[in-house]
Amino acid sequence: MRRFNIGLLMLLMTAAGVFAQGAEPYPRISEEGFKARLPFFDYDKQIPLEGRIVQERDTGSDVRQKIVFRGVQGFLVPGWLQCPKGASKPMPLVLLLHGWSGSKDNWFEDDNIISGGIMRKALLSAGYAILALDASTHGERSSEIDYLHVNTFDDPVAPKRVNYFSFAEITIQTVKDYRRALDYVEQLGMFDMKRIGLVGYSMGGMDSFFLLATEPRIKAAVACVPPLYKEGYGPASPIDYSWGVKGKPLLMLMGKKDDLYDPAKVEASYKQYIESPETQLKWFERDHKLTEIYVPDALDWIKKHL
Repeated sequence: MRRFNIGLLMLLMTAAGVFAQGAEPYPRISEEGFKARLPFFDYDKQIPLEGRIVQERDTGSDVRQKIVFRGVQGFLVPGWLQCPKGASKPMPLVLLLHGWSGSKDNWFEDDNIISGGIMRKALLSAGYAILALDASTHGERSSEIDYLHVNTFDDPVAPKRVNYFSFAEITIQTVKDYRRALDYVEQLGMFDMKRIGLVGYSMGGMDSFFLLATEPRIKAAVACVPPLYKEGYGPASPIDYSWGVKGKPLLMLMGKKDDLYDPAKVEASYKQYIESPETQLKWFERDHKLTEIYVPDALDWIKKHL
């Protein structure tokens, strides 16, 4: 009989079970606590949207519009709405949520950390319209924090930053903005409001949890490399909203080498809190930048559930 190297066999078995053994899930609040937080994401629908198109460009294969509407805090929210030409109406729509320190324009660049342009073009080619907003305080909305950057820079000649938004406030406001955006596109009459999905990356992946848990018009979500838990997130730790996503179509695409979370804890949290016939967790041998290899899985998920 062929002799096996017992040490090598044990190493392979350990590597195979690295996520399954010895890891505790991230802590999460009770279901009652989760329900108590849901009103954070509510908004007054009587506040006028004042939505309008401010730019339009025909690329030949699609029509790209810059839209703007009024957020619940009074700030104007800009976004890109892009529709494939020739698609039958009403069209399915996919929301695209960028990461921390990024902007809606990240979805129009191919070779960035989110491979955004590649993801967007894949959706358009498959017949989906897309909508990408600037998150609160990001991109064109930096005016909300006096045109400073969300990554703090202490300028010796500038006043110290005081009373700006916390991470939780930025997150909650962004979720409300996307819900308001759905109010706006619903008025247009061009979109199938029963076929609304989203793809979120990093912070956008975190927002996927909040939106899937609070917005019934969203039918499926892809969350790419979302950090699930950190004490500093306050009431905006995605793991706390796993109460609201289990059983809903959610695909999590994660990097085994990502230093923004503990892969073993993510695996344990998924199995304990999220796993259902409607959810899936997939790992890549990547860090926080998955590269374009995630795009086919994200697209297939959207096709399957929308």
